Amino acid sequence: MKKLLLFICCLALLTTSLSQAGTPKDFLVMGTKIDDIITLDPAEIFEFSGAEYAANTYDRLINYDVDNVSNIYGGVAESWEIAEDGVTYTFKIRENITFPTGNKLTADDVIFSLQRVVKLDKSPAFILTQFGFTPDNLDQTIIKVDDYNVKMVINKPYAPTFFLYCLTSTPGSIVDKKEVLAHEKDGDLGYNWLKTAYAGSGPYTLKSWKPSESLILDRNDTYWNTPAKLKRVVLRHIAESTTQRLLLEKGDIDIARNLQSDDMKGLADNKDIVIRKKAKGAVFYLGLNQKNEYLKIPQVRQAFKYLIDYQGMEQTILNGKATIHQAFLPKGFLGALEENPFSLNVEKAKELLKEVGLENGFSVTMDTRNNEPTTSMALAIQATLALANIKLEIIPGEGKQTLTKYRARKHDIYIGRWGPDYMDPHTNAETFARNPDNSDDAKVKTVAWRNAWDIPELSKKTEAAVLENDTSKRAEMYLELQREVQETSPFVIMFQDIEILAKRANVNGFVLGPSFDSNFFQYTTK
Repeated sequence: MKKLLLFICCLALLTTSLSQAGTPKDFLVMGTKIDDIITLDPAEIFEFSGAEYAANTYDRLINYDVDNVSNIYGGVAESWEIAEDGVTYTFKIRENITFPTGNKLTADDVIFSLQRVVKLDKSPAFILTQFGFTPDNLDQTIIKVDDYNVKMVINKPYAPTFFLYCLTSTPGSIVDKKEVLAHEKDGDLGYNWLKTAYAGSGPYTLKSWKPSESLILDRNDTYWNTPAKLKRVVLRHIAESTTQRLLLEKGDIDIARNLQSDDMKGLADNKDIVIRKKAKGAVFYLGLNQKNEYLKIPQVRQAFKYLIDYQGMEQTILNGKATIHQAFLPKGFLGALEENPFSLNVEKAKELLKEVGLENGFSVTMDTRNNEPTTSMALAIQATLALANIKLEIIPGEGKQTLTKYRARKHDIYIGRWGPDYMDPHTNAETFARNPDNSDDAKVKTVAWRNAWDIPELSKKTEAAVLENDTSKRAEMYLELQREVQETSPFVIMFQDIEILAKRANVNGFVLGPSFDSNFFQYTTK
Protein backbone atom coordinates (compact mmCIF):
# COMPACT_ATOMS: atom_id res chain seq x y z
CA MET A 1 0.00 0.00 0.00
CA LYS A 2 2.85 2.40 0.88
CA LYS A 3 4.52 1.67 -2.46
CA LEU A 4 1.26 2.44 -4.29
CA LEU A 5 0.86 5.76 -2.47
CA LEU A 6 4.49 6.65 -3.21
CA PHE A 7 3.92 5.87 -6.89
CA ILE A 8 0.76 8.04 -7.00
CA CYS A 9 2.62 10.94 -5.34
CA CYS A 10 5.48 10.68 -7.81
CA LEU A 11 3.04 10.57 -10.70
CA ALA A 12 1.29 13.68 -9.37
CA LEU A 13 4.57 15.54 -9.08
CA LEU A 14 5.53 14.54 -12.62
CA THR A 15 2.17 15.68 -13.97
CA THR A 16 2.49 19.01 -12.17
CA SER A 17 6.00 19.44 -13.57
CA LEU A 18 4.81 18.78 -17.11
CA SER A 19 1.85 21.13 -16.78
CA GLN A 20 4.25 23.88 -15.74
CA ALA A 21 6.62 23.28 -18.68
CA GLY A 22 7.61 26.38 -20.55
CA THR A 23 9.16 29.69 -19.64
CA PRO A 24 8.20 31.63 -16.49
CA LYS A 25 5.14 33.84 -16.87
CA ASP A 26 7.02 37.11 -16.25
CA PHE A 27 10.03 36.19 -18.41
CA LEU A 28 10.62 36.60 -22.12
CA VAL A 29 13.13 34.00 -23.31
CA MET A 30 14.58 34.29 -26.80
CA GLY A 31 16.77 31.98 -28.81
CA THR A 32 19.08 34.17 -30.86
CA LYS A 33 22.68 34.78 -31.89
CA ILE A 34 24.63 37.21 -29.75
CA ASP A 35 28.20 36.16 -30.52
CA ASP A 36 28.78 39.50 -32.26
CA ILE A 37 28.58 41.43 -28.97
CA ILE A 38 32.02 42.86 -28.26
CA THR A 39 31.12 45.54 -25.73
CA LEU A 40 28.14 46.90 -23.77
CA ASP A 41 29.35 50.50 -23.81
CA PRO A 42 27.06 52.62 -26.03
CA ALA A 43 30.06 54.79 -26.92
CA GLU A 44 31.65 51.72 -28.52
CA ILE A 45 28.77 49.46 -29.59
CA PHE A 46 28.77 49.02 -33.35
CA GLU A 47 27.28 45.55 -33.79
CA PHE A 48 23.72 44.36 -34.43
CA SER A 49 23.12 42.56 -31.12
CA GLY A 50 24.87 45.22 -29.07
CA ALA A 51 22.82 48.01 -30.62
CA GLU A 52 19.59 46.13 -29.89
CA TYR A 53 20.74 45.73 -26.29
CA ALA A 54 21.43 49.47 -26.00
CA ALA A 55 18.06 50.37 -27.53
CA ASN A 56 16.31 48.48 -24.74
CA THR A 57 18.47 49.60 -21.82
CA TYR A 58 19.38 53.22 -22.60
CA ASP A 59 17.31 56.29 -23.43
CA ARG A 60 18.45 58.19 -26.51
CA LEU A 61 18.30 61.92 -27.00
CA ILE A 62 15.91 61.64 -29.97
CA ASN A 63 13.61 58.84 -31.22
CA TYR A 64 11.62 58.07 -34.37
CA ASP A 65 8.36 56.23 -35.04
CA VAL A 66 9.21 52.71 -36.22
CA ASP A 67 6.08 52.65 -38.41
CA ASN A 68 6.66 56.12 -39.86
CA VAL A 69 10.36 56.96 -39.70
CA SER A 70 9.79 60.52 -40.93
CA ASN A 71 8.14 61.19 -37.55
CA ILE A 72 11.03 62.22 -35.28
CA TYR A 73 10.14 62.87 -31.64
CA GLY A 74 11.86 63.52 -28.36
CA GLY A 75 13.44 60.95 -26.10
CA VAL A 76 15.58 62.39 -23.33
CA ALA A 77 15.15 65.65 -25.21
CA GLU A 78 11.60 66.83 -24.67
CA SER A 79 11.84 69.36 -27.51
CA TRP A 80 14.39 71.32 -29.54
CA GLU A 81 14.86 74.52 -31.48
CA ILE A 82 17.02 75.20 -34.54
CA ALA A 83 18.47 78.69 -34.94
CA GLU A 84 18.28 80.59 -38.21
CA ASP A 85 21.98 79.94 -38.84
CA GLY A 86 21.15 76.24 -39.32
CA VAL A 87 24.01 75.12 -37.10
CA THR A 88 22.81 75.88 -33.56
CA TYR A 89 20.42 73.41 -31.88
CA THR A 90 19.05 73.83 -28.36
CA PHE A 91 17.56 70.77 -26.63
CA LYS A 92 15.18 70.91 -23.67
CA ILE A 93 15.91 67.93 -21.40
CA ARG A 94 13.06 66.17 -19.60
CA GLU A 95 13.01 66.86 -15.87
CA ASN A 96 11.39 63.58 -14.76
CA ILE A 97 14.08 61.01 -15.58
CA THR A 98 15.97 59.23 -12.81
CA PHE A 99 18.65 56.61 -13.29
CA PRO A 100 18.28 53.30 -11.36
CA THR A 101 21.09 54.58 -9.11
CA GLY A 102 18.78 57.35 -7.93
CA ASN A 103 20.75 60.05 -9.75
CA LYS A 104 18.65 62.58 -11.65
CA LEU A 105 19.28 62.81 -15.39
CA THR A 106 20.24 66.41 -16.23
CA ALA A 107 22.05 68.41 -18.87
CA ASP A 108 25.33 67.33 -17.27
CA ASP A 109 24.62 63.69 -18.18
CA VAL A 110 23.70 64.58 -21.75
CA ILE A 111 26.84 66.66 -22.25
CA PHE A 112 29.06 64.05 -20.61
CA SER A 113 27.58 61.23 -22.73
CA LEU A 114 27.99 62.97 -26.08
CA GLN A 115 31.41 64.39 -25.26
CA ARG A 116 32.51 60.97 -24.03
CA VAL A 117 31.69 59.43 -27.44
CA VAL A 118 33.92 61.99 -29.12
CA LYS A 119 36.77 61.69 -26.60
CA LEU A 120 36.85 57.89 -26.62
CA ASP A 121 36.74 57.91 -30.43
CA LYS A 122 35.57 54.31 -30.84
CA SER A 123 33.93 52.85 -33.96
CA PRO A 124 30.61 54.77 -33.82
CA ALA A 125 32.21 58.12 -32.89
CA PHE A 126 32.14 59.30 -36.51
CA ILE A 127 28.35 59.59 -36.25
CA LEU A 128 29.00 62.64 -34.05
CA THR A 129 32.45 63.78 -35.17
CA GLN A 130 31.23 64.22 -38.74
CA PHE A 131 29.49 67.34 -37.41
CA GLY A 132 32.79 68.93 -36.48
CA PHE A 133 32.95 67.85 -32.84
CA THR A 134 36.53 67.24 -31.68
CA PRO A 135 38.08 66.73 -28.23
CA ASP A 136 39.55 70.22 -28.53
CA ASN A 137 36.33 72.13 -29.27
CA LEU A 138 33.74 70.34 -27.11
CA ASP A 139 33.52 73.18 -24.60
CA GLN A 140 32.43 75.47 -27.45
CA THR A 141 30.20 73.03 -29.35
CA ILE A 142 28.33 70.93 -26.74
CA ILE A 143 27.37 73.48 -24.12
CA LYS A 144 25.33 73.54 -20.92
CA VAL A 145 22.77 76.36 -20.93
CA ASP A 146 21.29 75.36 -17.57
CA ASP A 147 20.42 72.14 -15.74
CA TYR A 148 17.86 71.13 -18.37
CA ASN A 149 18.96 72.80 -21.59
CA VAL A 150 21.85 71.85 -23.87
CA LYS A 151 23.15 73.77 -26.88
CA MET A 152 24.95 72.00 -29.73
CA VAL A 153 26.76 73.85 -32.52
CA ILE A 154 27.56 71.82 -35.63
CA ASN A 155 30.04 72.75 -38.36
CA LYS A 156 27.70 73.13 -41.36
CA PRO A 157 23.99 73.81 -42.02
CA TYR A 158 23.14 70.22 -42.97
CA ALA A 159 19.62 69.08 -43.72
CA PRO A 160 18.17 69.20 -40.16
CA THR A 161 16.82 65.66 -40.28
CA PHE A 162 20.35 64.38 -40.89
CA PHE A 163 21.63 65.67 -37.54
CA LEU A 164 18.49 64.64 -35.68
CA TYR A 165 18.54 61.11 -37.11
CA CYS A 166 22.14 60.77 -35.95
CA LEU A 167 21.03 61.54 -32.41
CA THR A 168 18.55 58.62 -32.62
CA SER A 169 21.50 56.22 -32.97
CA THR A 170 23.37 54.32 -30.27
CA PRO A 171 25.93 57.12 -29.64
CA GLY A 172 22.92 59.28 -28.71
CA SER A 173 22.39 57.08 -25.63
CA ILE A 174 22.63 58.93 -22.32
CA VAL A 175 24.72 57.46 -19.52
CA ASP A 176 24.73 58.21 -15.79
CA LYS A 177 27.72 60.54 -15.43
CA LYS A 178 28.17 60.07 -11.68
CA GLU A 179 27.95 56.29 -11.92
CA VAL A 180 30.37 56.05 -14.83
CA LEU A 181 32.96 58.37 -13.28
CA ALA A 182 32.75 56.44 -10.03
CA HIS A 183 34.36 53.58 -11.97
CA GLU A 184 36.88 55.68 -13.89
CA LYS A 185 40.49 54.48 -13.84
CA ASP A 186 43.47 56.40 -15.13
CA GLY A 187 41.26 58.91 -16.94
CA ASP A 188 39.49 56.29 -19.09
CA LEU A 189 36.02 57.87 -18.57
CA GLY A 190 34.80 54.56 -17.17
CA TYR A 191 35.52 52.80 -20.47
CA ASN A 192 36.97 49.56 -19.08
CA TRP A 193 34.12 49.26 -16.58
CA LEU A 194 31.25 50.04 -18.95
CA LYS A 195 32.39 47.45 -21.50
CA THR A 196 30.69 44.87 -19.28
CA ALA A 197 28.53 47.04 -17.01
CA TYR A 198 25.47 49.29 -17.21
CA ALA A 199 24.71 52.96 -16.55
CA GLY A 200 21.49 53.75 -18.41
CA SER A 201 17.92 54.83 -17.71
CA GLY A 202 15.99 52.67 -20.20
CA PRO A 203 13.08 50.27 -19.65
CA TYR A 204 15.45 47.38 -18.88
CA THR A 205 18.69 47.17 -16.93
CA LEU A 206 21.57 44.74 -17.30
CA LYS A 207 21.59 41.74 -14.98
CA SER A 208 24.36 39.70 -16.63
CA TRP A 209 26.23 39.06 -19.86
CA LYS A 210 28.17 35.90 -20.66
CA PRO A 211 29.78 36.32 -24.08
CA SER A 212 28.44 33.89 -26.72
CA GLU A 213 26.18 32.37 -24.05
CA SER A 214 23.53 34.66 -22.59
CA LEU A 215 22.38 38.22 -21.99
CA ILE A 216 19.88 38.82 -19.18
CA LEU A 217 17.96 42.06 -18.65
CA ASP A 218 15.74 43.02 -15.71
CA ARG A 219 12.88 45.50 -15.77
CA ASN A 220 13.76 49.01 -14.62
CA ASP A 221 11.04 49.65 -12.05
CA THR A 222 11.98 53.34 -11.87
CA TYR A 223 11.55 53.91 -15.62
CA TRP A 224 10.05 57.32 -16.41
CA ASN A 225 8.07 56.31 -19.50
CA THR A 226 5.87 53.27 -20.32
CA PRO A 227 7.15 50.54 -18.00
CA ALA A 228 8.15 47.16 -19.39
CA LYS A 229 5.41 44.56 -19.17
CA LEU A 230 7.64 41.62 -18.31
CA LYS A 231 10.04 41.33 -15.39
CA ARG A 232 12.99 39.78 -17.23
CA VAL A 233 14.29 39.24 -20.77
CA VAL A 234 16.68 36.37 -21.38
CA LEU A 235 18.59 36.16 -24.66
CA ARG A 236 20.15 32.73 -25.07
CA HIS A 237 22.87 32.33 -27.68
CA ILE A 238 21.73 29.37 -29.77
CA ALA A 239 23.68 29.15 -32.99
CA GLU A 240 21.77 26.29 -34.59
CA SER A 241 18.47 27.10 -36.25
CA THR A 242 17.14 23.58 -35.72
CA THR A 243 17.87 23.82 -31.99
CA GLN A 244 16.00 27.13 -31.78
CA ARG A 245 13.03 25.52 -33.52
CA LEU A 246 12.94 22.48 -31.20
CA LEU A 247 13.13 24.66 -28.10
CA LEU A 248 10.36 26.89 -29.45
CA GLU A 249 8.10 23.92 -30.15
CA LYS A 250 8.69 22.56 -26.64
CA GLY A 251 7.98 25.96 -25.09
CA ASP A 252 11.48 26.29 -23.65
CA ILE A 253 11.88 29.63 -25.47
CA ASP A 254 9.19 32.16 -26.33
CA ILE A 255 10.77 33.56 -29.51
CA ALA A 256 13.21 32.15 -32.06
CA ARG A 257 15.07 34.88 -33.95
CA ASN A 258 17.17 32.98 -36.50
CA LEU A 259 15.12 30.19 -38.05
CA GLN A 260 15.98 29.05 -41.57
CA SER A 261 13.58 28.23 -44.40
CA ASP A 262 13.31 24.50 -43.61
CA ASP A 263 12.42 25.28 -40.00
CA MET A 264 9.77 27.76 -41.13
CA LYS A 265 8.19 25.11 -43.35
CA GLY A 266 8.20 22.66 -40.47
CA LEU A 267 6.28 25.14 -38.29
CA ALA A 268 3.70 26.09 -40.91
CA ASP A 269 0.94 23.91 -39.46
CA ASN A 270 1.76 24.43 -35.80
CA LYS A 271 -1.08 26.46 -34.31
CA ASP A 272 1.00 27.27 -31.24
CA ILE A 273 3.56 29.18 -33.32
CA VAL A 274 3.17 32.51 -35.15
CA ILE A 275 5.61 33.75 -37.81
CA ARG A 276 6.30 37.49 -38.15
CA LYS A 277 8.27 39.34 -40.85
CA LYS A 278 9.64 42.87 -41.15
CA ALA A 279 11.68 44.43 -43.95
CA LYS A 280 14.88 45.81 -42.45
CA GLY A 281 17.38 48.39 -43.57
CA ALA A 282 20.28 45.91 -43.62
CA VAL A 283 21.98 44.74 -46.81
CA PHE A 284 24.09 41.63 -47.44
CA TYR A 285 27.31 42.32 -49.32
CA LEU A 286 30.85 41.20 -50.11
CA GLY A 287 33.73 43.55 -49.35
CA LEU A 288 36.76 43.02 -51.59
CA ASN A 289 39.94 44.35 -49.98
CA GLN A 290 41.78 46.63 -52.39
CA LYS A 291 45.07 45.68 -50.78
CA ASN A 292 44.76 42.31 -52.50
CA GLU A 293 46.72 42.18 -55.77
CA TYR A 294 43.84 40.58 -57.68
CA LEU A 295 40.80 42.17 -56.07
CA LYS A 296 42.09 45.70 -56.68
CA ILE A 297 41.75 45.22 -60.46
CA PRO A 298 38.52 46.91 -61.72
CA GLN A 299 37.66 44.05 -64.11
CA VAL A 300 38.01 41.53 -61.29
CA ARG A 301 35.71 43.57 -59.07
CA GLN A 302 33.07 43.60 -61.79
CA ALA A 303 33.57 39.91 -62.58
CA PHE A 304 32.63 39.06 -59.00
CA LYS A 305 29.29 40.80 -59.50
CA TYR A 306 28.49 38.38 -62.32
CA LEU A 307 29.57 35.33 -60.32
CA ILE A 308 26.79 35.45 -57.73
CA ASP A 309 23.65 33.35 -58.11
CA TYR A 310 21.38 36.04 -56.69
CA GLN A 311 18.13 34.42 -57.77
CA GLY A 312 19.14 30.94 -56.67
CA MET A 313 20.13 32.08 -53.18
CA GLU A 314 17.02 34.23 -52.82
CA GLN A 315 14.78 31.26 -53.63
CA THR A 316 16.60 28.58 -51.62
CA ILE A 317 19.02 29.60 -48.91
CA LEU A 318 17.25 32.85 -48.03
CA ASN A 319 13.67 31.88 -48.99
CA GLY A 320 11.76 34.84 -47.59
CA LYS A 321 14.56 36.16 -45.35
CA ALA A 322 15.89 38.59 -47.96
CA THR A 323 15.16 40.00 -51.38
CA ILE A 324 17.56 40.83 -54.23
CA HIS A 325 18.83 44.38 -53.86
CA GLN A 326 22.08 45.63 -55.40
CA ALA A 327 22.39 49.23 -54.19
CA PHE A 328 23.75 50.53 -50.89
CA LEU A 329 20.55 52.37 -49.91
CA PRO A 330 17.81 49.93 -48.85
CA LYS A 331 14.28 50.33 -50.13
CA GLY A 332 12.42 52.79 -47.94
CA PHE A 333 15.23 55.34 -47.76
CA LEU A 334 15.20 58.66 -49.59
CA GLY A 335 16.84 58.14 -52.99
CA ALA A 336 17.02 54.34 -52.84
CA LEU A 337 18.03 52.83 -56.21
CA GLU A 338 15.93 49.78 -57.10
CA GLU A 339 17.81 48.79 -60.25
CA ASN A 340 19.44 45.33 -60.13
CA PRO A 341 21.79 45.18 -63.14
CA PHE A 342 23.69 42.01 -62.18
CA SER A 343 22.83 38.33 -62.48
CA LEU A 344 24.82 35.10 -62.64
CA ASN A 345 26.65 35.34 -65.98
CA VAL A 346 29.76 33.16 -65.98
CA GLU A 347 30.70 33.96 -69.58
CA LYS A 348 30.58 37.69 -68.90
CA ALA A 349 32.77 37.20 -65.82
CA LYS A 350 35.28 35.10 -67.79
CA GLU A 351 35.52 37.82 -70.44
CA LEU A 352 36.32 40.41 -67.77
CA LEU A 353 38.96 38.17 -66.21
CA LYS A 354 40.50 37.42 -69.61
CA GLU A 355 40.92 41.15 -70.26
CA VAL A 356 43.46 41.27 -67.43
CA GLY A 357 45.12 37.90 -68.07
CA LEU A 358 43.35 36.03 -65.27
CA GLU A 359 41.41 33.52 -67.35
CA ASN A 360 43.07 30.73 -65.34
CA GLY A 361 41.81 32.29 -62.14
CA PHE A 362 43.49 32.82 -58.77
CA SER A 363 43.10 31.90 -55.11
CA VAL A 364 41.55 34.09 -52.44
CA THR A 365 40.07 33.77 -48.92
CA MET A 366 36.76 34.92 -47.42
CA ASP A 367 36.17 35.54 -43.73
CA THR A 368 32.76 34.16 -42.86
CA ARG A 369 30.78 34.31 -39.64
CA ASN A 370 29.95 30.70 -38.75
CA ASN A 371 26.20 31.03 -38.65
CA GLU A 372 23.29 30.74 -41.04
CA PRO A 373 22.48 31.91 -43.64
CA THR A 374 26.04 33.27 -43.92
CA THR A 375 27.74 29.88 -44.13
CA SER A 376 25.37 28.56 -46.80
CA MET A 377 25.71 31.79 -48.78
CA ALA A 378 29.51 31.48 -48.61
CA LEU A 379 29.38 27.90 -49.92
CA ALA A 380 27.11 28.95 -52.79
CA ILE A 381 29.47 31.81 -53.69
CA GLN A 382 32.45 29.44 -53.49
CA ALA A 383 30.74 27.16 -56.03
CA THR A 384 29.91 29.89 -58.55
CA LEU A 385 33.35 31.51 -58.29
CA ALA A 386 34.85 28.13 -59.15
CA LEU A 387 33.02 28.26 -62.49
CA ALA A 388 35.45 31.04 -63.45
CA ASN A 389 38.48 29.25 -61.95
CA ILE A 390 38.54 31.40 -58.81
CA LYS A 391 39.45 29.22 -55.83
CA LEU A 392 37.80 30.54 -52.67
CA GLU A 393 38.92 29.39 -49.24
CA ILE A 394 36.29 30.04 -46.57
CA ILE A 395 37.69 31.08 -43.18
CA PRO A 396 34.95 30.60 -40.55
CA GLY A 397 34.87 32.41 -37.22
CA GLU A 398 32.63 33.86 -34.54
CA GLY A 399 31.13 37.28 -35.22
CA LYS A 400 33.56 39.20 -33.04
CA GLN A 401 36.54 37.39 -34.61
CA THR A 402 35.58 38.11 -38.20
CA LEU A 403 34.59 41.70 -37.39
CA THR A 404 37.86 42.44 -35.60
CA LYS A 405 39.89 41.14 -38.55
CA TYR A 406 37.70 43.05 -41.02
CA ARG A 407 38.04 46.31 -39.11
CA ALA A 408 41.82 45.89 -39.21
CA ARG A 409 41.76 45.56 -43.04
CA LYS A 410 43.42 42.13 -42.82
CA HIS A 411 40.88 40.20 -44.89
CA ASP A 412 40.75 39.33 -48.59
CA ILE A 413 36.97 39.12 -48.85
CA TYR A 414 34.42 39.65 -46.10
CA ILE A 415 30.81 38.54 -46.36
CA GLY A 416 28.74 40.82 -44.20
CA ARG A 417 25.41 42.33 -43.33
CA TRP A 418 25.37 46.09 -42.93
CA GLY A 419 22.58 47.93 -41.17
CA PRO A 420 22.07 51.70 -41.12
CA ASP A 421 23.17 53.61 -38.04
CA TYR A 422 20.31 56.07 -38.48
CA MET A 423 17.46 56.56 -40.94
CA ASP A 424 18.93 59.32 -43.11
CA PRO A 425 20.41 58.20 -46.49
CA HIS A 426 23.81 59.62 -45.55
CA THR A 427 24.26 56.69 -43.15
CA ASN A 428 24.94 54.23 -45.99
CA ALA A 429 26.33 56.76 -48.46
CA GLU A 430 28.94 57.67 -45.83
CA THR A 431 29.66 53.98 -45.34
CA PHE A 432 29.98 52.75 -48.91
CA ALA A 433 30.86 55.90 -50.87
CA ARG A 434 33.15 57.97 -48.65
CA ASN A 435 36.76 57.43 -47.62
CA PRO A 436 38.45 60.81 -47.06
CA ASP A 437 41.68 59.25 -45.77
CA ASN A 438 42.83 55.83 -46.96
CA SER A 439 45.81 55.56 -44.60
CA ASP A 440 45.89 52.73 -42.07
CA ASP A 441 45.67 55.16 -39.16
CA ALA A 442 42.78 57.20 -40.58
CA LYS A 443 40.32 58.77 -38.16
CA VAL A 444 37.26 58.05 -40.33
CA LYS A 445 36.98 54.29 -40.83
CA THR A 446 34.03 53.61 -43.10
CA VAL A 447 33.39 50.32 -44.92
CA ALA A 448 35.02 51.92 -47.97
CA TRP A 449 38.09 52.48 -45.76
CA ARG A 450 37.96 48.93 -44.41
CA ASN A 451 38.28 47.70 -47.99
CA ALA A 452 41.03 50.24 -48.80
CA TRP A 453 38.98 51.83 -51.58
CA ASP A 454 40.60 55.22 -52.22
CA ILE A 455 37.86 57.52 -53.60
CA PRO A 456 38.59 61.24 -53.10
CA GLU A 457 36.19 62.45 -55.82
CA LEU A 458 33.34 60.16 -54.83
CA SER A 459 33.85 61.21 -51.21
CA LYS A 460 33.31 64.85 -52.25
CA LYS A 461 30.05 63.93 -54.01
CA THR A 462 28.87 62.15 -50.88
CA GLU A 463 29.71 65.17 -48.74
CA ALA A 464 27.81 67.45 -51.13
CA ALA A 465 24.66 65.31 -51.04
CA VAL A 466 24.21 65.67 -47.29
CA LEU A 467 24.32 69.48 -47.56
CA GLU A 468 21.50 69.64 -50.11
CA ASN A 469 18.30 70.94 -48.50
CA ASP A 470 16.10 70.41 -51.56
CA THR A 471 14.71 66.90 -50.98
CA SER A 472 14.14 66.01 -54.64
CA LYS A 473 17.61 67.19 -55.68
CA ARG A 474 19.13 65.31 -52.78
CA ALA A 475 17.37 62.10 -53.84
CA GLU A 476 18.79 62.43 -57.36
CA MET A 477 22.28 62.87 -55.95
CA TYR A 478 21.97 59.60 -54.04
CA LEU A 479 20.71 57.79 -57.13
CA GLU A 480 23.81 58.95 -59.01
CA LEU A 481 26.09 57.85 -56.16
CA GLN A 482 24.56 54.38 -56.08
CA ARG A 483 24.94 53.86 -59.82
CA GLU A 484 28.60 54.84 -59.64
CA VAL A 485 29.19 52.47 -56.72
CA GLN A 486 27.50 49.65 -58.61
CA GLU A 487 29.81 50.11 -61.58
CA THR A 488 33.14 50.82 -59.89
CA SER A 489 33.19 49.70 -56.27
CA PRO A 490 34.73 46.68 -54.54
CA PHE A 491 31.30 45.92 -53.05
CA VAL A 492 29.07 43.14 -54.28
CA ILE A 493 25.75 44.21 -52.76
CA MET A 494 23.34 41.31 -53.03
CA PHE A 495 20.25 41.40 -50.83
CA GLN A 496 18.11 43.48 -48.50
CA ASP A 497 17.32 41.79 -45.22
CA ILE A 498 13.88 40.69 -44.07
CA GLU A 499 13.81 39.86 -40.38
CA ILE A 500 11.73 36.83 -39.48
CA LEU A 501 10.92 35.68 -36.01
CA ALA A 502 8.80 32.81 -34.79
CA LYS A 503 6.98 33.20 -31.49
CA ARG A 504 4.68 31.26 -29.25
CA ALA A 505 1.08 32.27 -29.90
CA ASN A 506 0.67 33.70 -26.39
CA VAL A 507 3.49 36.23 -26.92
CA ASN A 508 2.39 39.66 -28.15
CA GLY A 509 3.69 43.21 -28.41
CA PHE A 510 7.30 42.54 -29.48
CA VAL A 511 8.21 45.53 -31.68
CA LEU A 512 10.08 44.79 -34.92
CA GLY A 513 11.42 48.06 -36.28
CA PRO A 514 13.03 48.94 -39.61
CA SER A 515 16.56 48.87 -38.18
CA PHE A 516 18.56 46.52 -35.97
CA ASP A 517 18.40 49.01 -33.10
CA SER A 518 14.63 49.55 -33.27
CA ASN A 519 13.45 46.16 -31.99
CA PHE A 520 11.87 46.80 -28.60
CA PHE A 521 11.07 44.38 -25.78
CA GLN A 522 9.24 46.60 -23.31
CA TYR A 523 5.75 46.21 -24.79
CA THR A 524 5.88 42.42 -24.94
CA THR A 525 3.25 40.45 -23.01
CA LYS A 526 2.55 36.77 -22.44
